Amino acid sequence: MAFRAFRSQSVSTQGAYNLAQKTIEEPVPSKVAQSTVTCLYQANVAGFWRNVSVLWCKNLMNHTLHVTVDSVGGDSQFSCKIDVKPWPFWSKKGYKTFEVEGNHVEVYWDLRSAKFTGSPEPSSDYYVALVLDEEVVLLLGDYKKKAYKRTKSRPALVEAMLLVKKENVFGKKSFSTKARFDEKRKENEIVVDSLTGNSTNDPEMWISIDGIVLIHVKNLQWKFRGNQTVMVNKQPVQVFWDVHDWLFSGSGSGPGLFIFKPGPVEDESEKEGSAVQSCESDDGSLGYHSTLNNATFEFCLVLYAYKIE
Repeated sequence: MAFRAFRSQSVSTQGAYNLAQKTIEEPVPSKVAQSTVTCLYQANVAGFWRNVSVLWCKNLMNHTLHVTVDSVGGDSQFSCKIDVKPWPFWSKKGYKTFEVEGNHVEVYWDLRSAKFTGSPEPSSDYYVALVLDEEVVLLLGDYKKKAYKRTKSRPALVEAMLLVKKENVFGKKSFSTKARFDEKRKENEIVVDSLTGNSTNDPEMWISIDGIVLIHVKNLQWKFRGNQTVMVNKQPVQVFWDVHDWLFSGSGSGPGLFIFKPGPVEDESEKEGSAVQSCESDDGSLGYHSTLNNATFEFCLVLYAYKIE
């Protein structure tokens, strides 16, 4: 069977890096703002790789989910909002549609049994599915079989890739989150413990992953910015931190910034582009041909830690 090229678009690690930089440079909410978790994906939507943002937000009054799909050029966005908080008149299982450059995108979700562990993002027992042309272009959660059954759609031939996760966390001395540094392994638990304050003569900070302290910073007032590469399951992970505002912002309202990036530092010459293109067969059906190498994509966790009294 002969195939001919239909559409193509280059995807590279530089795109992932720029996306991470854009996320880090975004304005950071104040303490009174809602807790948020933002996951930035690249997914093949309507034949092109696009940035897809999934934002979970929670405060005392509201709990919402925002799904945003960028245009091909990145100059416009198309979004869908879902209310997660269980108001009496609202069901935790639902369906919505929105348009992306003339394409009809469907969003299905089931959060009736979703479990939350202190984060606005569910930890298990749920699904959120984006569907286009009977293909699940992005699937969140662990209820995958239920999602395919309900949407009556096939899995994507090229799975969406998580590039950046950004989270705002709040605490007095300890901050925790989870991230998956290796797709073949379970999520890693990350904890940042700190000892700061006016009564502390020697501020310190500890960063542990899966219960093991991998970074211990003494004299934090002199080492409030730094970076170190640690080993997690025999895999190098770069850790960057900036806790200047914890120590010197006066009111202490500024967050500590932490970045976790798996993989050793790479030279620019090692960052090569990869292509994904969809193809049309003789019978008119569409499929995707991929030359993507998952190893060329760099996941990045960005953690903003706010100290509360």
